[in-house]
Amino acid sequence: MKGLTNILAAGVALAGLAITAPALAEDGPTMDQLMNDAATTGDVLTYGMGPQQQRFSPLEQINTENVAKMVPAFAASLGGEKQRGQESQPIVYDGVIYVTGSYSRLFAFDARTGEKLWEYNHRLPDGIMPCCDVVNRGAAIHGDKVIFATLDARLVALNRKTGKVIWNKMTADYKAGYSATAAPIIVKNLVITGNSGGEFGAVGEVQARNVDTGEIVWTRPVIEGHMGTLNGKDNGITGKTNATWEGDLWKTGGGATWLGGTYDPDTNLVFFGTGNPAPWNSHLRPGDNLYTASTLAIDPDTGVIKWHYQTTPHDGWDFDGVNEFIPFDGEFKGKKMKLGAKADRNGFFYVLDRTNGKLMNATPFVMQPTWASKIDLKTGRPVYNDDNRPGAPGTAEKGKSVFAAPSFLGGKNWMPMAYSPDTEMFYVPSNDWGMDIWNEPIAYKKGAAYLGAGFTIKPIAEDHIGALRAIDPKTGKVMWEYKNKAPLWGGVLTTRGNLVFTGTPEGYLKAFDAKTGKELWKFQTGSGVVGSPVTWEQDGEQYVAVMSGWGGAVPLWGGEVAKTFKEISQGGSLWVFKLPK
Repeated sequence: MKGLTNILAAGVALAGLAITAPALAEDGPTMDQLMNDAATTGDVLTYGMGPQQQRFSPLEQINTENVAKMVPAFAASLGGEKQRGQESQPIVYDGVIYVTGSYSRLFAFDARTGEKLWEYNHRLPDGIMPCCDVVNRGAAIHGDKVIFATLDARLVALNRKTGKVIWNKMTADYKAGYSATAAPIIVKNLVITGNSGGEFGAVGEVQARNVDTGEIVWTRPVIEGHMGTLNGKDNGITGKTNATWEGDLWKTGGGATWLGGTYDPDTNLVFFGTGNPAPWNSHLRPGDNLYTASTLAIDPDTGVIKWHYQTTPHDGWDFDGVNEFIPFDGEFKGKKMKLGAKADRNGFFYVLDRTNGKLMNATPFVMQPTWASKIDLKTGRPVYNDDNRPGAPGTAEKGKSVFAAPSFLGGKNWMPMAYSPDTEMFYVPSNDWGMDIWNEPIAYKKGAAYLGAGFTIKPIAEDHIGALRAIDPKTGKVMWEYKNKAPLWGGVLTTRGNLVFTGTPEGYLKAFDAKTGKELWKFQTGSGVVGSPVTWEQDGEQYVAVMSGWGGAVPLWGGEVAKTFKEISQGGSLWVFKLPK
């Protein structure tokens, strides 16, 4: 099969011989195992280490007392020339580590030795239009399949033992600007995914497909006026046509669901964030522009939206609302509640009642946002600073430029935060930066960039851009912070060993004390770390793994900020660590 390189050792199939590849079970992970992933320690079966994606592990063999002794177990190169933008989170099952690579690749490595078992290279057509680098954030596993999305807007299921294609489905038309980079989630034997392409006027959508066949079960567009489907039949228009969009603007309204979703078994809701409205020039699209820059709670059985909360109505700064909504149980004002938290790209940290979407609290988590003075807790809406919205352009000239913070790359971008039920804190990889931004004339053209804005990103602090911050969701207070010179662009892991792990563009994987923020360990991987670390137990030992390979949106869109870090080496490696025996 073209695009597939199968390098399983010839002796693997021969009984009685010593082999380096692990023995693989006939069956793979079940739906029950996926739902229980957060509580089990011998594997990592889901993106986010559990359906709620809290990225917390109950393992404590590696802890604050001994993490300084942690050493590499092995490093495995992805090889080739495609060495950039490794934003993947590893999946670990039955002695095999599965990671996606940039340019729509998927690899299987022996979890004990690092030997490459197989590699799949998706054949990408000419003319793909990924907005923000050639990244992929991870795969899903179920039964005999590993499943991932591709830059030409396809979803591919591979046999987990051989890497051979089981099914391959188109999710959208890449020629219209659609792509896909998020890790799928699997709920009730459905593969649920979003799409990318908001910068091209592509309309955001959530799709659910049969995990065994890849056939569509339901679709839910996220822009008002578009029809959803269920089992091939119409299933209701999203919202109400022209309620918050004028004329035909909803037809190219953006709102891409490009980061994927989380699932809460307690409420049986899938939570997807939606991206920026299109174009960026807000003067061309009066109204709140639902359901862009929002969190949507969707019934996974039917694709019906149960509630929504919009973080940036009538967005004019490219403040995508795609950031993950993390369910957690906590106490709020003396009452135990089913809550959810989101560190939004707009610079505010939100806590909602996850049963109905009611806002409980919203506080800034980055250096003071300029676009709004606060979030009104009664109305749930931002109190805008009207003079901080970019001015309307003329027919030929650009509008008034303003300096806004955070920049459009966000107080927090795609990189996932973690929550510890032990400390009851969220650990948020954030960035302090601003931008000069102005609006320009623009008209929609299929497959062409649809911004209507220009920008220059600038730092706003002398000593840092990135900041890992521990936030108390009960108050929104930042309990500690670690400042980093370069922007933080990788995910976070926290453990019962009172540890927090995250990577830096300077090449380090670092470990911090979860209660105090004290840096306890670091290791130089040779390239910027923009992946999401995971941990698991194997042969009685605890392992930590992360992808290394600088890339993503910062070097492409970061302007003056990106030039500051242009010497960071690109790469493509899986690093695995443990304590020495």
